[in-house]
Amino acid sequence: MLNSFQHHIIKTLKQVQGDGIKPTTMKIAIFPGSFDPITKGHQDIILRALPLFDKIIVAVGKNTSKKYMYSQEQRVKWIKAVFARHKKVSVDSFDGLTVDYCKKVKANYILRGLRTAADFEFERSIGQINKAMQPGIETIFLLTSPELSAINSTIVRDIVINHGDASQFVPKEVNLKIK
Repeated sequence: MLNSFQHHIIKTLKQVQGDGIKPTTMKIAIFPGSFDPITKGHQDIILRALPLFDKIIVAVGKNTSKKYMYSQEQRVKWIKAVFARHKKVSVDSFDGLTVDYCKKVKANYILRGLRTAADFEFERSIGQINKAMQPGIETIFLLTSPELSAINSTIVRDIVINHGDASQFVPKEVNLKIK
């Protein structure tokens, strides 16, 4: 039997140390973008980031200043097909601020890929503004694999518009046609 002093000590230790059960926070990242269309560069960043996070949400955003070649529904469909075998990857669409979407889905990280120094300067500014708006959200940068650094969605769209074959620059699940 424990005396009252021993009960007090045990109670105090539990308050200080907890009950030996530490709450875990899932590391959820969003990878926001327009993905018009998704490229092998995007795919590479997501696949390489998988070991870093418990879940990655590929968030297809609506940028009011962009004119899209493919519908948001088509882009989401392609991305779902690309990552169908990866349980840690989900796909969603959103409008509005990325940090507001992070709050909505309880993501604590924003994943971004960097191809060039210009990408870094642009993404750094956005990351700092996001941090000022939501201090609990960190932006994580991954460098694009060198062999994929020349690929971007704008170039892929230009190839397609001019009736070229852009299949080597996109995942095999993406079937590009002019809309």
